[in-house]
Formats: sequence, structure tokens, C-alpha cells
Amino acid sequence: MDGGNGPDGTTGTDTDGTTETTATTDSTTATATTTAAGTKIGVFLLDDHQVVRRGLRDMLEDEPDFEVVGEGATAAEALARVPALRPRVAVLDVRLPDGDGVTVCRELRSKLPELSCLMLTSFADEEALFDAIMAGASGYLLKQTLGPELVSAVRTVAGGESLLDPRLAAKVMAKLRAADEKKDPLAQLTSQEHKVLDLIGEGLTNRQIAERMFLAEKTVKNYVSAMLAKLGLTRRVQAAVMVSEIKSGQSRHR
Repeated sequence: MDGGNGPDGTTGTDTDGTTETTATTDSTTATATTTAAGTKIGVFLLDDHQVVRRGLRDMLEDEPDFEVVGEGATAAEALARVPALRPRVAVLDVRLPDGDGVTVCRELRSKLPELSCLMLTSFADEEALFDAIMAGASGYLLKQTLGPELVSAVRTVAGGESLLDPRLAAKVMAKLRAADEKKDPLAQLTSQEHKVLDLIGEGLTNRQIAERMFLAEKTVKNYVSAMLAKLGLTRRVQAAVMVSEIKSGQSRHR
């Protein structure tokens, strides 16, 4: 597959099978530093198709608040470059020549908890979707998603929110419902944490939850962090899926 050399000095494979490596320049490092300071939303792109990366780069950099700080064609390249570049969002292809984007997401987030990962795939892969959510991905979209929707999705996860392609969400919940029933994981939550979890399940942001519960937004954030820790989760989307699964189970037993 033609990986090509990205504009940031990434490694790619030419059509004759040879591999060329271009050193990362000082300007790339400066870009990452500027992005980390909050001037723009830094994005890293991982896809083994050079034409896909170029299309994503052009699409994102047409927006004033985005800056693509790096690219990669393989899992190894992403794992080596992202920790140094420290983007806000990593857009990851699920299927890669030397691994998979789900594993990349899990490993990167173990090093960079603040990183938001948006998974892209050409296939509605139920197993990969479930694994991506459990790995801490903020979102999972099909590559058929239209350009403006994709840009909006990157902006959403950059803001700390989560999303799922509606065509795939039903499959995740079906898988969760098929899992063996376990001891109620919510028993350890306080009443306030229960309320916050329910509102997350309704799709509310921290600010909206704060307004609904007449609390400070910082207090809500503390509740969310404590709740996720107790449930062994790392992302809001995991909590939202859990709420949906619980409600579905309750409706079946009525």
C-alpha cells in the first residue's frame, strides 16, 4: 500500500517497495508546542493510505482551529510519534499493516490520558467497535461519513465529548446485552453519582448536568471522575453505553 511521505516528515513506502525516512524538522516540533499551548487543535492522522491522509489533512486544515501536527502509515509510526507531538486528537484507522488502531488507541491513552482518539474504518465491524470503546476511544465513525460530519466529529472529541456513529451504536448495545449478567456495578455509586451517570446517558455535557443539578461545573467533573474510577471506565462514552445496556435490560424484565 502506498504510504508516502507526509508533509511533517513521516515515513512511507514508495511504489517500488523501498522505504524512505525523513527526519522530523524543528518546525514540526515548534508546531506541536504551539498546538499544546492551545492556539489550535493539534491532530495526528494514522492511515496506511496516503490519499486518505492527504484528504483528511486538507479537510481539517481548511478549518481555522485545526492543525495537523503529524501523520503515520503504521501502528509503529504512531506509537513513536504521537507521544512526542502530543496532539489533542488522534484520528486512527482501525486496520493497519502492522497491527490495528484499537491497540494503538489503548497504548497511546495509557501514556497520554488527555488524548482523544477517533476511530475510522471502512467496515461496520461490531467486534472492533466494542473493543475501541473499551480501549478508551472517544468516537468511532465509518469512512463513508461526509466531510462536514467528520470535521464536526473531530471537533466534538477535541472538546472532551464522545460520539458514536448511530449505525454502529445499536451493534455495541446488542453485544453488551448478550454478555453474561454480572453483579450490579452501580451499587458502589453515591446517589449524586447515580444522577450524573443517568444524565450522561441522556447525552448531557458537564455544563448541562451542572445546570440541571444546580451544581458548579467543577463539582460535576469531580463526580464524573469518581464515578468512572469506581466503574473501572476511562471515557464518558463507556458510561453512556452502560446506562443504555442497563435500561434495555430493565425494559426486557418488565
